[in-house]
Amino acid sequence: MHDERFPGLRRRGFLAATTGAAALALVGCGGGTDDKAAGGSGTPKRGGRLRAAFAGGGASETLDPHLANLFADVARAKALFDKLADYGADLSAEPRLAEKWESNKGLDRWQVTLRQATFHDGKPVTAKDVLYSYRRIADPKQAFRAKASLEPIDLDASRATGERSIEFVLKRPTAEFPNILAAFGAYIVPENATEFDAKPIGSGPFRFVSFSPGRSAVFRRYDDHWDGAPLLDEIEFVVANEESARVNALLGGQVEYAHELNPTTARAHEGKGQIEIVRLRNSAMQAFCMKTDRAPFDDKRVREAFFLIADRQELVDGALSGAGEVGNDLFGKGYEYYAADLPQREQDLDRARALLKQAGAEKLKVTLDTSAVAAGFTEAAGIFRDQAAKAGVTIDVKMGSKDSYWSDILDGGTLSCYRSGAMPIEAHISQRLLTGSTTNATKWQHKDFDALYEQAQSTRDKTERAAVYERMQRRLYTEGGFLIWGFADWIIGTARTVKGVETKAPANTLDWARFDKVWLA
Repeated sequence: MHDERFPGLRRRGFLAATTGAAALALVGCGGGTDDKAAGGSGTPKRGGRLRAAFAGGGASETLDPHLANLFADVARAKALFDKLADYGADLSAEPRLAEKWESNKGLDRWQVTLRQATFHDGKPVTAKDVLYSYRRIADPKQAFRAKASLEPIDLDASRATGERSIEFVLKRPTAEFPNILAAFGAYIVPENATEFDAKPIGSGPFRFVSFSPGRSAVFRRYDDHWDGAPLLDEIEFVVANEESARVNALLGGQVEYAHELNPTTARAHEGKGQIEIVRLRNSAMQAFCMKTDRAPFDDKRVREAFFLIADRQELVDGALSGAGEVGNDLFGKGYEYYAADLPQREQDLDRARALLKQAGAEKLKVTLDTSAVAAGFTEAAGIFRDQAAKAGVTIDVKMGSKDSYWSDILDGGTLSCYRSGAMPIEAHISQRLLTGSTTNATKWQHKDFDALYEQAQSTRDKTERAAVYERMQRRLYTEGGFLIWGFADWIIGTARTVKGVETKAPANTLDWARFDKVWLA
């Protein structure tokens, strides 16, 4: 099937675990039928082809899993390939091709044992394949997505200790080493594999049939998959870049699954009986980013005042059309290590005004950078401008370019709209909140905070480690630079015949786009 029915292949659906691509990463774990959308109850049925519409990347698309960047790329990659681990719904690492892992006392050497699994050509997945895959990703001449995630591993010193066992030697103690195995893009390919578009060989639940970049990819059930054969006979990924094209194809019966719908579309069709709407909660953090190294936000009283200016429910209702839930100025609501016991912050304009007065910033004027680069950004900026006016603060909203917004706001400006996809809280801290973090948009640079992170990383006991993460989050809650006002739903549409779609997996987790567990009624 080709994509003549899907016009206007333009808008890209970026999937990113960094600010730079302004996107979402997806992760999850298998749940029972109670967690499934689209009529998850009932007996799973084998057979049929499911057609899934995604925004794509045009003629330059590839099936090389180490180059996966768009949501479509990742959905195809996880159908064909496996990782050693992947993220559960709470963003903790769950074993996949790795059967188990254990560390030495120093947390700087980890022994990983592979499960018995085979590639689509029948050859076993071995330690040599794993080391080849990771060394390929880490090639300094390449720009593979998972390279930064694998950085803590000394790949020259790491070695196979058996056909299915690997000793990973790390550059420093790392308690959260399993997060590295689950990293975005860290797929395992056969040793010496270099060509992926003609006939890729993976160990995933589906095997390759055909691929037409920017148009269609067809994969067939792999009966010998280690996690059990999929129920579907085939999965076809079709490219439809405009949201209207994906919705119309779903309504017209040309596809059974439409990825990335907007809240207005969801509201128009939810509960009407024609299609099913699936909301993946907590998929996208929504925030305002305050630069803590420059006026006026170098004064923590001003930052606290801004925390108290925000009416979070009004922002969720207005900027996200209600498709989300309020935030509490901390990343990762519902994820492992999240400090859920801190009181929910409410708007308090009197206290905000008092803090601004103490800081000598009573008639504060500040520019808020925003852009149409992400859904809800321009709406959120306008709503917050009006909220700030009630506290005597004048906000000038400045529209930025969609093409350069993320690079511009990393270093420039003082206040900006910001979002992030799902990732472990540990990864959010390491990428964005340490003195040496490359995407430190709030310029939060504190050596004692860095030391707490290193302490957490080298703490073997999980309860003790959680206590250190909580201390760090309490500090961010009190005086950090991220005003995190909400968490947006990620919205998917399916035909009523589609069963078994996981509803509790944020975008970028294992169970998002988990087509090996879906069936057609």
